[in-house]
Amino acid sequence: MLKIPGDFALAKSQILSPPELLQPINDVAVEIAPILPSTQPSKNEIRTSLKASTLDHIFSTIFSCVTADVLLSNFLIDLGATNIEIGFLAAIPMLANFIQPIGAYLADRATSRCWYSLRFFTPSRLLWLILVLSIVGFEIRLFETHQLIQVTLFIALVTHLCGALGCSSWVSWMAVLVPQRLRGRYFGLRNSAANLTNFLCVPLLGILVSHWQGGTIQGYALVLMLAVLAGIVSLSFQLFMVDVNPKAATDVIPSLELVDRAKPSTFPNLLKDTNFLKYLLYYGLWMFAVNLSFPFFNVYLLKDLGLDISWVTFYNSLTAGVNVLMLVFWGKLADRVGNRPMLISIGMIVALIPLLWLGIGIDTLSVWLWLPLLYAVSGSTWAAIDLCSNNLQMAIAPHRNSSSYFAIAAAVSGLGGALGTTTGGFLAQDAFLGGIGELFALSAFLRLLALFPLIFIREPGRESFSLAHFLPRFLVPQLTVTKVTVISES
Repeated sequence: MLKIPGDFALAKSQILSPPELLQPINDVAVEIAPILPSTQPSKNEIRTSLKASTLDHIFSTIFSCVTADVLLSNFLIDLGATNIEIGFLAAIPMLANFIQPIGAYLADRATSRCWYSLRFFTPSRLLWLILVLSIVGFEIRLFETHQLIQVTLFIALVTHLCGALGCSSWVSWMAVLVPQRLRGRYFGLRNSAANLTNFLCVPLLGILVSHWQGGTIQGYALVLMLAVLAGIVSLSFQLFMVDVNPKAATDVIPSLELVDRAKPSTFPNLLKDTNFLKYLLYYGLWMFAVNLSFPFFNVYLLKDLGLDISWVTFYNSLTAGVNVLMLVFWGKLADRVGNRPMLISIGMIVALIPLLWLGIGIDTLSVWLWLPLLYAVSGSTWAAIDLCSNNLQMAIAPHRNSSSYFAIAAAVSGLGGALGTTTGGFLAQDAFLGGIGELFALSAFLRLLALFPLIFIREPGRESFSLAHFLPRFLVPQLTVTKVTVISES
């Protein structure tokens, strides 16, 4: 059982080498109290925390496979939802990010990251059981289809609001536990484990839903119950992670970071942080451009092309499978060359992906070759984007009250993403406004524009921007220093 946190502050913790940090753990988990000001977590406690965090992410991935993305979209499409309603569903997680600053305010005044997280993430998962009961009511004719769609959207809204209140605290928690020099490697391994889970679970769950004797709606209710169980199991692993007292820790600068940047994180000071404001500009524009089309790729396959859910889940599992193969590579590369250069270079590839969807059909060549390749390329590139975006945000935010920075970044991205999905829903629904094809082309153009602010962002510990980094070597003039001797006249 975790001890009740008292008046503790964050202690200094030494940086561990990759072999020490990532080797298997044979010790049984013990009671872990919030970090004391005069002590530091042992190597075994850090290893236990990171292993528990990985297991937490694996089981939460099973939960997310069912309550988001293709399975939930297919459920609403089976109920007759429109593209506008699908757009609203995709906008809900981003709209919920607006209350992340409130969550950061509450989290920084709590006395335990662990118990604060459980207080909000537990109801955000248990509330999905209401949808299971609603599906039962729908099957016995107590609800109409439009009513079940409204119930689904309402539950998605409430659960994402609960999750948003705990999200920034979790990011701050992980920023303390994971040393900066190992973040690329650790999050690469952690995300690889989660994506392997996604790779295995999504197609199996899709087949179960598609071939359930009672129909796809009943099948979704079954997998949703399993998902809620997996979600609760994932939260139990947080009890084995080293807890942190954020209220007391604000007076001590954590030395897990290699660079001391402990300036106050009040809102006026945030407005003076031009580097972080540039990041917010990039993040907001990028989320708008991406989400203008991203939620409608699966909708295009399920609704416009009429592919079976088992095919679409298979394609989505390819994305997760490629993530497993590439994340560790991207993590090591990010540690070596930096997160910002990777976001620029890989971002240009991601920007062109919507154009590759133009001309996709249900012919044999598309189903067996082009669609698998398209999802594989998406999985590889998005693995780098997600990893480097997270690492860059952690790097440029100051130590003290970092939850406020993470929450504001989430709110800005939520605004951009929500506007993107909502706009995309209207454009995709009304052929007069453009339709799916024009929507994909517009998204590609806006993604390229969104990358420009990244050029001027300074990543701590890395070289500042120079145009020479993006030009071929033979185009960069070689400067020759000439020694000049000045002879003074007497």
